[in-house]
Amino acid sequence: MNHDLTTGKPETVLWKFCLPLFGSIVFQQLYNIADSWVAGKFIGQNALAAVGNSYEITLIFLAFAFGCNIGCSVLVSQLFGAKEYGGMKTAVSTAMLCSGEVCLLLMLVGILGCDSLLGLINTPQEVFADSALYLDIYIWGLPFVFFYNLSTGIFSALGDSKTPFAFLAVSSLTNIAVDILFVTAFHMGVAGVAWATFLCQGISCILAITVVLRRLKTIPSAGKPALFSAALLRRFAVIAIPSVLQQSFISVGNILIQSVINRFGTDVMAGYSASVKLNNLVITSFTTIGNGISNYAAQNLGAGKLARVREGFRAGLKMVWLICLPLVALYCTCGRALMHFFMEDATEAALSSGMTFLRILSPFYFVVSAKLVADGILRGTGKMRQFMAATFTDLILRVVLAFILSCTALGSTGIWCAWPVGWTVATCLSIRFYCKGDWNDKAAVIQ
Repeated sequence: MNHDLTTGKPETVLWKFCLPLFGSIVFQQLYNIADSWVAGKFIGQNALAAVGNSYEITLIFLAFAFGCNIGCSVLVSQLFGAKEYGGMKTAVSTAMLCSGEVCLLLMLVGILGCDSLLGLINTPQEVFADSALYLDIYIWGLPFVFFYNLSTGIFSALGDSKTPFAFLAVSSLTNIAVDILFVTAFHMGVAGVAWATFLCQGISCILAITVVLRRLKTIPSAGKPALFSAALLRRFAVIAIPSVLQQSFISVGNILIQSVINRFGTDVMAGYSASVKLNNLVITSFTTIGNGISNYAAQNLGAGKLARVREGFRAGLKMVWLICLPLVALYCTCGRALMHFFMEDATEAALSSGMTFLRILSPFYFVVSAKLVADGILRGTGKMRQFMAATFTDLILRVVLAFILSCTALGSTGIWCAWPVGWTVATCLSIRFYCKGDWNDKAAVIQ
């Protein structure tokens, strides 16, 4: 069901809208967590390292899908809030056509260049073949990744966060079962892990696209909407391109950091692979809540209700900090047990490395979550330059400090210390940019 985010108490509206989004991203993360869990539990530590190593490269492709998701979602939210339903439908078809072309180009790049990328990040020889195999299968499933992300963006733009949650809950749980079946019963190894994800993502994508297109047909509009609009493409690109660049550079930064980590051997690689999955579950969840706040801000921008934006920021901040409390406590006290979930025969060195990572990063979730809420407001109101400035500051600091600190007596621990510094500086920037906004004047915001 579609929901208008421009009416009602902002705190109540955001809780009802964002909690299903939070649940959705938890289940979406189960796709990769399931891959790592099955690889580590039923194949071995090297398989876990191979899947984790490949994951950093898959994030580059996900960056483009995420950017298209944000561009489509914010644009559709603004048009939905303004009740321009014909333009909204044209925006959807325009975004799908553009995203499809981007997806095909990325598939070509991936098919031709993934082995080179694995070499660039110093992938150890003992995990190279499995990493390459996992990536090859993943790339053929990129259309499912792209169009599923577009569908969830459209659902969110229409104020519906429950439908994508239902799709993800079913497909993620199915993915775990198929992972185990392919690896234990059919003895397919890392290929089984990749094919299970391919099949389950494909099914969820087809279902999501079908439902979202039917949903759009029920929304009345004057005349037959155009299939493509150059003007709407430009508006889509203004949001999507900075989002793609942001996520792409973050992915490239993560690959550079992975190359530093790989120098410390498979124990540190495996420990990082397990602990970073737990970390990414949190960060991606907060990013998704930030996306929901973007939809909230965009709908209110379209409706000309900018005074509600500031209320939404305060409500969003309260929400993420309440979610932080149990997560930080869990990771600091039970991180070792959670890492055992991924590794059957984990070495003490791998567990110790991963646990150090979690204990250094998790207290700073309170900091980075505030940044992601402010970023949601900046994106939803079109403040993309400010959003990118804060994000790139975080990335550059993390990468540079990872290289520098890893060469000191801190060793691999120095890499983990780079995260809190980048997060803290970037959070200060994002909140400063948010505070400079005039949330009572629509014309001032969109300039």
